[in-house]
Amino acid sequence: MDVIHTAIWVSDLEETRAFFVDALGLEENWSFTLDGIENVYIGGEHGEIQFRYAPDHATPSTDRETIDHIAVAVDDVDAETARMVDETGCAVIDGPLTVDVADARVSFIEGPDGYVVELVEDIS
Repeated sequence: MDVIHTAIWVSDLEETRAFFVDALGLEENWSFTLDGIENVYIGGEHGEIQFRYAPDHATPSTDRETIDHIAVAVDDVDAETARMVDETGCAVIDGPLTVDVADARVSFIEGPDGYVVELVEDIS
């Protein structure tokens, strides 16, 4: 068994693509439209995020009680955080900081629709 993907609703598919694909650098792997719902799969080596968009769907109600964050591996969390802020104007929620028990350096930035994205650098 393995985790394949996580699906989340987005209010603006192009803004979401610009953030996750164009700025962050994840790959758009495939997409399709079914029953008026656009489905776009992005990811890397170990899994995907499925973005679901329909013009008549309610704006996602995001809060960290429901979905705390989406974690993405990066080579240099300090540089990537600064670059994402410069390129997208996103807010930094926390960090960069070192989490010794996880052998990681992390930061949390705000993506489209208020989803929090954790940038994770393995420092082991």
